[in-house]
Amino acid sequence: MTDTHPTLKRLYYQSWHRGTREMDLILGRFADQFLQTMTPKEQAEYALFLEESDSDLWGWISGSLEIPLDKKSSLLEKIQSTFSPS
Repeated sequence: MTDTHPTLKRLYYQSWHRGTREMDLILGRFADQFLQTMTPKEQAEYALFLEESDSDLWGWISGSLEIPLDKKSSLLEKIQSTFSPS
């Protein structure tokens, strides 16, 4: 992270400090790769995404839970496409 903007700092922190190691790695790596190039609107969408529980996020990203219609988004699709289970 090179930007010191408070919003970006908060989003990086929230991505890397989720509470579960799996989500730390998935969202932290995603933030490292994409956060700097997100528009302010995309950053706001990502901030709302981070408010979801780790168990829901894990289920949606891994495909083990059906994604509710109101949670489907291009952002979630992008996160899913970067996720590769070991």
